Amino acid sequence: MFKHIESIIYYLDFSISTFQLTMRLKKYFKNTFILHFTFSLFVLPTSSWSQQTSFKIDEERIELQLKRLSLFGMNDKGGNDRVAFSDYDLEARAYLTAYLTELGLDVTVDAAGNLLARKAGKNPDLKPIAFGSHIDAVPNGGHYDGDVGVIGAIEVLETLIENKIETAHPLELIIFSNEEGAIFGSRAIAGKIDLETLEGKTASGYTNGEGILRLGGNPEKVMEVKRSQDELHAFLELHIEQGNILHKNKIDIGVVEGIVGLKWWDVEITGKTNHAGTTPMNDRQDAMLAAAQFVLAVNEIVTEMEGAQVGTVGRINAFPGAPNVIPGKVVASLELRDLDAKKITLLFNQISKKAIAIGEETNTEFTFIPLDATAAPALTDTRIQEIIRQNAAQLGYTHKTMPSGAGHDAQDMAVITPTGMIFVPSVNGISHAPDEYSSPEAIAKGVNVLLLSILSLDTTDFK
Repeated sequence: MFKHIESIIYYLDFSISTFQLTMRLKKYFKNTFILHFTFSLFVLPTSSWSQQTSFKIDEERIELQLKRLSLFGMNDKGGNDRVAFSDYDLEARAYLTAYLTELGLDVTVDAAGNLLARKAGKNPDLKPIAFGSHIDAVPNGGHYDGDVGVIGAIEVLETLIENKIETAHPLELIIFSNEEGAIFGSRAIAGKIDLETLEGKTASGYTNGEGILRLGGNPEKVMEVKRSQDELHAFLELHIEQGNILHKNKIDIGVVEGIVGLKWWDVEITGKTNHAGTTPMNDRQDAMLAAAQFVLAVNEIVTEMEGAQVGTVGRINAFPGAPNVIPGKVVASLELRDLDAKKITLLFNQISKKAIAIGEETNTEFTFIPLDATAAPALTDTRIQEIIRQNAAQLGYTHKTMPSGAGHDAQDMAVITPTGMIFVPSVNGISHAPDEYSSPEAIAKGVNVLLLSILSLDTTDFK
């Protein structure tokens, strides 16, 4: 085979794509093993991983792994009941632990119940590159939210192991605990939980404290899970979009510029309870009428402002709640989300000002009560965004820079380390439902970008 070395070197122009190089080399080698061996000699030792790697992930293996994982918690409607801390959650984690151990990885559980799998790097003094997601679901949820990021991360590790690729940095897969119920595991790593968080009840019926104990964690030492900004090199999360922008526009990869912040309020509207049959229409203090106008006002104010912000009134309760009684009190919810915290404040100020006007018109009173469900916007690292864009382009994938309208573990990881996030399309934008679906091809593209981005991060100096 070596009689062709001189000709191979002639063709090693690294400005051309891997695909073009492959086609040229095929003129010399029909044997796939020899072709890949030649790549390992001449292509892989170069400094730019994303430009030169000849290997890709195994799409069929990812699809099979997702199907296996879906069995832990699948209900008779096809939905996913693998809520955090449930028996299904424990069984799925036991399966993944065995699989990761079989790959030769160092598998542990931290005090917050996060499942960690570590692959050593060439230089133990370097900080690890972390990546991962979660496997817990909302009740009767889907089988892709979180799962794609975890199985994709496992596939990256397995691909590197199979190809005997050793990174300089250690690699650390994190399967976070209770993302859907409280974004618990990543918040613990970011140092954002307290004793009250441990006492919070989850969909499984267990408190967070009880739940992490079931996972092998330790509530008494959970505060020690917190990591400083000096302990991780970077963090990446692969996830389904959970919206319909990528799928509708036939775009392969979403480059997440940030995860939106959100604020919640209870909105109490007070009028006067009275008989529905004997009180004239022009002599009423109808809290429900004021609430109806308020809902329309929220929609109008949020849509009139430029940007991707969203506002939602998702819950309304009328009191006393009888058909023949004018509601004297209504309690509604208000949620605002955007990448810019100042815009959320601006929207709220406009909405509350309009609420005062509605109150004067309907002879009712509005009171806004902030709820403890606030999350600050988290911008991803612009350098990692560019790495993701370059690797998507290198692979020939279309991509779009976009915000995430949903919360993720990456939102908390961004507080302590340079963080990036990769989206793949969700068919028809369906999520948190049994019909949630992303195609094997779409997922494979995301995992390929994740793989190359991790290799790129291995040679990136954030200083």
